[in-house]
Amino acid sequence: MLTAVLRGLAAASLAVLPLTVPAPAHAAETLPLAEAVPRLPVDTESRDGYSRDAFRHWNTGTDPSDGCNTRAEVLLAEAVESPVVGPGCRLSGGRWWSYYDQVWVTSASGLDIDHMVPLAESWDSGASAWTAQRREAYANDQGADASLVAVTARSNRSKADQDPAQWLPPAAGVHCRYVAEWVATKLRWSLAADEAEVAALRETAAGCPDQTVTYEPAP
Repeated sequence: MLTAVLRGLAAASLAVLPLTVPAPAHAAETLPLAEAVPRLPVDTESRDGYSRDAFRHWNTGTDPSDGCNTRAEVLLAEAVESPVVGPGCRLSGGRWWSYYDQVWVTSASGLDIDHMVPLAESWDSGASAWTAQRREAYANDQGADASLVAVTARSNRSKADQDPAQWLPPAAGVHCRYVAEWVATKLRWSLAADEAEVAALRETAAGCPDQTVTYEPAP
């Protein structure tokens, strides 16, 4: 009798427990740029085996039902004046601000979607060890505003796959923002930085005492 009662109590206690334990939330963190830079792991970089095709993009985006791929969704999200969305998610009209070079753009075809940390640079910095699915998630990341940015094709192609030791936006007034977004992206995806890159980031950060970095670890 006592055994039966104890078993019943044990079963009742289990019944009130959740069937699954939710994963802990990844909290966003904000800190000064000068404090964020030292959080980057420092390591040598290697481009061995890199192929742009290792990063599937652009995929169907955050809303597969809208008929727009990631590129189009970013353009829609960043438009200062919204374009008209036609069949097949063809965009016409609209207006965008390319912050790299401080230029207004009035045609979606004049814009590139820049990976803040270029695909090749991410490969060098740790993405070479990722699964294909994680590289796809990185290449289409709309979970952070800094990850993908609509800028003029000219400025994006000038940047190519260079890090801040080799290239900064032509508009000097945005260097603090750019470096903060670079650091935020690397921290979000746990990517490393080489010594020259870290030195350049520290140098820029020294001139940006009020700049903060906000990032949330990628799922």
